[in-house]
Parts: sequence; structure tokens; C-alpha cells
Amino acid sequence: MKLSKRLQLLHDLMDPGRVLADIGSDHALLPVACVRSGQAVKAIAGELNEGPFEAAKKQVASAGLSAKIEVRRGDGLDVIEPGEVDTVTIAGMGGALIAAILDRGIHRLEGVTRLILQPNVGEDILRKWLYEHDFVVEAERIIEEDGKIYEVIAAVPAYFSHIANDEIYEPKLIGTGENEIELSKDELIAMGPFLVEQGGPVFIKKWHWEMDKLKHVLKSLSNSDLPAAKEKAEEIQNRLKRIEEVLLCMQKDKL
Repeated sequence: MKLSKRLQLLHDLMDPGRVLADIGSDHALLPVACVRSGQAVKAIAGELNEGPFEAAKKQVASAGLSAKIEVRRGDGLDVIEPGEVDTVTIAGMGGALIAAILDRGIHRLEGVTRLILQPNVGEDILRKWLYEHDFVVEAERIIEEDGKIYEVIAAVPAYFSHIANDEIYEPKLIGTGENEIELSKDELIAMGPFLVEQGGPVFIKKWHWEMDKLKHVLKSLSNSDLPAAKEKAEEIQNRLKRIEEVLLCMQKDKL
């Protein structure tokens, strides 16, 4: 069984020998791969919907791993008890939904020392939730697969981290000389504190896509004479200018 590049990233960001809960596990591909490779000694595959739940059970059984992977049906973190696992993965959902799942089940995260999360959109919402609930982003990755761009965020509880959140999100200088600019805490939350340091063509491409979306909204707003629309248009224009400055600075820094 070969994992997609996206799921392989989640697998690789785990430490060996963990006890894993994969929330929204679909076909349980990640738990099966993690147990087979030794990244997990045992796992729980959680799934709410009947179809994926049955598919996950079949996948685990056909892999011969029913003794090490338990498939449970339930909503979000309801499938685990406090102290039962040390690693939680949630992938393939919006950042707002992942944050809501973590928020509703936060009491079940007792004993969890690593969250590995892959939001499809709303990465900033998820980073903000982690910050506000004393989880420290420890690593970030960005990839493109099948015409889509994915970010993966690994975070640990503040008590388990060697660095404080305030250090992670301290205003950061990027670029050099005349091209040097300072990114604020809010900008780091939006773009990713580690991703802005890593840069790279996929990161640049992602933010060009974001600019295209903003330009589309700007075009729609141009058809309105309402004061609120004009105010929103000005806000978007300023955001577009700032993103362009950041990308230009990052690209020149690599020359």
C-alpha cells in the first residue's frame, strides 16, 4: 500500500513507537501504514460516517492488523478517552472544522504530546486556535499533489516544547538589505512561521493562487457603490500589496 504524498507527510512527521488516533480516518490508510512501518505500535481509526467506517474495518482486517488497530465509530475526538493515545492526526478537512473538533474534545487530549494536522483551507484559523490553546507549532510542510496544495502542521503542548509560542510568532525579518521586511504575528499566523522561512516554489505558488482569489473578490466589489464595499476593496488592495511585497522579498532573498 502506497500513501499519497499528503498522507506520507503526516506519517513522516510522527515519531516511531507512538499510540495513534487518526480522526476522520476514511479507509484507515494512515493507521495501517503507521503500524506497518513502526511509527505506531497501535492505533485507533475514528470515523463518523457508516460507509467510511465499514471501509476502514475492511482495510484493517485485510491488512491483518485488527489486533493493533481498532476502528471506532464516533464524532471527532469522541472515539478516544483521555490518556489513551499520545498522537492525534486529523487530515482532509477545513481548518475551522479541525479547530472545532479539537475545541469540542479538548478534554480528551490529555496525554497527547503531538498533533499532526492537514487543513485543506483555513490554515490561519487552525494556527490561531493552537496558539490560543497553548499548542506550539513545531514543524510545517507544504506540498502540491494532483493540482492542489496542502499544508501539514505538527504541534505539541507548550509544556512539551523547547520553544515558546511567543518566540515562534515574534515579528520576523525576512529578506536582506533593501529587500528586508518585518512580518507581524498575524502575518506569521496567516502564512506559517516555518513556511515563510522555508519558502520554495510551492509556497510561492500557493500565495499567487491566494492573490488570484483576492483579485476575483476585488473585481466583484468594483460593481458596488456601497461604502462597505469600497472599504472592503481598499482592505483587499492593501492585502494584495503586502503579499506581493513578501513574495518579492522572499524570491530576491534566494538569488
